[in-house]
Amino acid sequence: MAATSLEQTRVYPPDVNDGALEFRRELSSMNDSQVVQRFLDGEPRAFGELVDRYDNRLLNFVYRTVGDRERAQDLVQETFVRVYRHLHRFDQSKKFSTWIYTIAGNLAKNELRNRSRNPLVLFQTIKKNWDADHRPLEWEDSKLKPDDLYRKRHLKELVDKAVQELPEHHRIVFVLRELEGKTYEEIADITGCNLGTVKSRLNRARNNFARIIGPWLD
Repeated sequence: MAATSLEQTRVYPPDVNDGALEFRRELSSMNDSQVVQRFLDGEPRAFGELVDRYDNRLLNFVYRTVGDRERAQDLVQETFVRVYRHLHRFDQSKKFSTWIYTIAGNLAKNELRNRSRNPLVLFQTIKKNWDADHRPLEWEDSKLKPDDLYRKRHLKELVDKAVQELPEHHRIVFVLRELEGKTYEEIADITGCNLGTVKSRLNRARNNFARIIGPWLD
């Protein structure tokens, strides 16, 4: 009797039904442009699909740029707010990924500029992240042995430190290319630089990165 009563009074989320699941599957099968169009056509749930696709990717990009995970989360949230407000202005002949990365990149650059005016804040932020040994790693494998996990964590910490020491304009192209896997053309669109400048900055960033991280790996 108790079990029957519990079953009768249980409240199920209104969106957990065959129709909602089928709609989610339909959205997940679409490309970005199609999802954007569904949102512009009046389907608000389509925006949630865009958030699901880009939330973690943008967080990794912004975090590696500004060096502060909590602030990066705020900036990613602001990115989605701006996308929501201005999606009707988006030129759909362009790639949505480039547009949203451009917004996030500009917010990250503004954060770095504001922070550069307060050296104490910058130092405290970077030091906090250097000391955060407990922070999660996206690429840790639970199957690895403890020694392997330690080496992998140690290497990632060294990479994070080296990236943070790169000048701002070098850091952004380095993160986009080496850590996010963007093409030169996409980086040019995101940063507003021509291809020659992107390649030049990336070459200098790589050399600088190698110079910084080299002594730590000895």
